[in-house]
Amino acid sequence: MIRSELIQKLADENPHLYQRDVERIVNSIFEEITEAMARGDRVELRGFGAFSVKQRDARVGRNPRTGESVAVEEKHVPFFKTGKLLRDRLNGKA
Repeated sequence: MIRSELIQKLADENPHLYQRDVERIVNSIFEEITEAMARGDRVELRGFGAFSVKQRDARVGRNPRTGESVAVEEKHVPFFKTGKLLRDRLNGKA
C-alpha cells in the first residue's frame, strides 16, 4: 500500500471528512514520526511496532565491481521492530 492508497482508504471509510483533510492528517503523522526520529527519539505505536534510529559504525567496505577497499563513514539508519499484536496477526495467531 502506498501513501495515496492509504489516504483514499481512510477517506472512503470516513465520508464525513474531506479527502484533503485526511491527506493533511496522514502527512502530519508521517512528518511527526520523521521529526522525532531525526531528533533521535523512539516512536512507539502500541500493537503495531516501534521506529527507532540505529547507528552504524564506520568501517572498511569493498567495491564489488573492482574489489577495491572503500572507507564507509558512520551513519544513522531507521529501524522498525514489529509489535506483538502485528507479529501474531501476520502469523495467523490473532
